[in-house]
Amino acid sequence: MTALTDPTHVKAARQERRFARITRADKVFRLFGLAWIAPLLRIAAGDQPGPNLREIWRTLGIPLVAIALFLAAWAVLAPRVQTSLGAVPGPAAVWEQAVSLNEDYLRETAKADDFYARQEARNAKLIAAGKEDAVKWRDYTGAPTYYAQIWTSLQTVFFGFLVATAIAVPVGILCGLSPVMSAGLNPLIQIFKPVSPLAWLPIVTMIISAVYATNDGLFSKSFLISAITVTLCSLWPTLINTALGVASIDKDLVNVGRVLNLDTRTRIVKLVLPSALPLIFTGLRLSLGVGWMVLIAAEMLAQNPGLGKFVWDEFQNGSSQSLARIMVAVLTIGLIGYALDRLMFALQTMFTFSANR
Repeated sequence: MTALTDPTHVKAARQERRFARITRADKVFRLFGLAWIAPLLRIAAGDQPGPNLREIWRTLGIPLVAIALFLAAWAVLAPRVQTSLGAVPGPAAVWEQAVSLNEDYLRETAKADDFYARQEARNAKLIAAGKEDAVKWRDYTGAPTYYAQIWTSLQTVFFGFLVATAIAVPVGILCGLSPVMSAGLNPLIQIFKPVSPLAWLPIVTMIISAVYATNDGLFSKSFLISAITVTLCSLWPTLINTALGVASIDKDLVNVGRVLNLDTRTRIVKLVLPSALPLIFTGLRLSLGVGWMVLIAAEMLAQNPGLGKFVWDEFQNGSSQSLARIMVAVLTIGLIGYALDRLMFALQTMFTFSANR
């Protein structure tokens, strides 16, 4: 009883519980590329600093040094390259344009707020004067801000990605379960898989223009063209990995399903999908990455008001700030692509028992 109430034992037990919580939290940190947080927490909790500092250096220090070296090389070499728009902008110029884009957003937001305030005041006067039939509500039609263009790109890529997933997963399951289906579809998959989005885009544009005569529906033509191009280019990794995952499930599971006389739907839901999920999620991660890359080219040519159109407009603009703004967009595209990959990895870890880190 004395040992249990000994302050030393109580302190040790509390420390063990803290370390256990940190270890559980570390799994979440690693999902989002923040593996250096757990060592800091362990040091704060009283763990030995040596191994934890080495872990911090490996997961945080080395990447920061690499980024600093990249920025230094960029700052030194960029002014030496002259283009038709002037010297290639360095990190400082790119940061200046990033701040400018944020200020443009704030100004445009203020204009929109003022527009809606004046509209509400005008309509309130009309209602007070008994002229309800003269009341009109209009949307603000100012230029889209940089953040609005980012949001448009995200909406487009997720729409195309979800459509691709809805097609690829069922077809992949069929290919994995049926050798005949796999043999029949494999030539088509191998033919269409390497086709560039620039080849799909004219075909998609003509088809959408033919079947979607008006531009006042739920989606604009440019949005549909970009999203369907994303679908056509991004469904193959999911389809192939789904078929591979289904075809490679343990044969004992298949035999269990036969012994229990499970119907096809139950066998797929209870046995096939849980076993194939790791490879399915690997395909989904690859498909989302491909879709995000394809989207920028699709938006450039389809003139969908997203990041791709932003890059194209700045290129066409040809002002002294255009190149720096294009670089802002390039960095934004890269950061969002990284965030999307980590999001899919987190979902993979949540829904599967095994995942490659």
